[in-house]
Amino acid sequence: MNRIIVTILLTFLGATTFAQDSTTAVLQKLTDSKQFDAVIGQYAPAPERLSAAALYYVGYAYFMKQEDDSCLKFMDLSIAKDANDHRPHFIKGSTLNYMQQFDQAIKCFKAAIALKPDTAEYYSGLGDAYYNLHLYESALENYKTAREKNSPGERPFLMVPQVYFSLRQEAKALEALHYNTTKLPRGSEGYTKSWFNIGQIESLSGNYDKAETAFLAVIQSDSSDYHAYAKLIQVYYHNKTYEKAKVYRAGLYDAHKQGRLKENMEDMFCFDQFKWKDKSIQAFERYEEGSKRIYNKQIFYVLDSIGNVDFTIQTEYSPISVEMGGPKYILCGSKGGTHFNYGIGFNDDVKYDDLKNTVINILEKRYKTAAESK
Repeated sequence: MNRIIVTILLTFLGATTFAQDSTTAVLQKLTDSKQFDAVIGQYAPAPERLSAAALYYVGYAYFMKQEDDSCLKFMDLSIAKDANDHRPHFIKGSTLNYMQQFDQAIKCFKAAIALKPDTAEYYSGLGDAYYNLHLYESALENYKTAREKNSPGERPFLMVPQVYFSLRQEAKALEALHYNTTKLPRGSEGYTKSWFNIGQIESLSGNYDKAETAFLAVIQSDSSDYHAYAKLIQVYYHNKTYEKAKVYRAGLYDAHKQGRLKENMEDMFCFDQFKWKDKSIQAFERYEEGSKRIYNKQIFYVLDSIGNVDFTIQTEYSPISVEMGGPKYILCGSKGGTHFNYGIGFNDDVKYDDLKNTVINILEKRYKTAAESK
């Protein structure tokens, strides 16, 4: 009698295990095909019937749907049934990172790493938690470890220089960016971003030849990176090599006509930046041309010490002047709601040095008069 009972029990347990394995296989297929609503709808209502692996897949579906509380619930259920599966620890840590519960996330990532220490993504997640807690040295250690693992992705490579920036170690940040250009695939987003940031650093440091090399590398990697076009134009304008800028200026105009420019470059681009006394000047050019209405073409934004626009000087297209055979653009200024007409005209063939010097002369007079009136 006892043998019969044992046999029946073993058969029943075997059927249960088979059913759980079958359910997990179905859940994995649904997950692989990104049918997360189906996973949740069919399996979330009865978690008590699910294995640890099946609970993980339901929690992962909630993770992908960004339903954080439900994700945590199912990851905890999965861990309670099998604490040796590294996956729910990682997804729980990632969810806690999104919820800005970084201290708790650290525990989860460490648990995942202890179970599967060769996974780059786990170190990156741990690095993110430390970084958001401003524990930069610990973040740096984990990002560097992630870089050395198989299939690290781009994130740890990009975050290493970011940490160095946060530590105000610019030389090490620059070194890390150059390291990225030797490790990341040419043409990848991380490769392109690294070169762009190198160009930014070198420009700000006054190393314009190195900045030129960097921005050219960006464009060679991604010919549609129009921010690099503008940055390269700025380098050439600073070096007064205006002929070199022409091809990239034409490229921006062509991209504008084709509707490929977005956000802050959709209407205009910055072609020069320079200092005048204690003020920063940013010069922008708008793409608009051939219109019969009044519009601004070049706009010089005069910024105060905290980066706010104090004043603008702009070339304004004047239909009346054109009808009378005069210059195409009239130099004007604006401050608040007040508009100034300086009575100075330019055409499209104006030399930039002449335009810039005229703008500086106006600034000299304006701020001298303002100082004398105090």
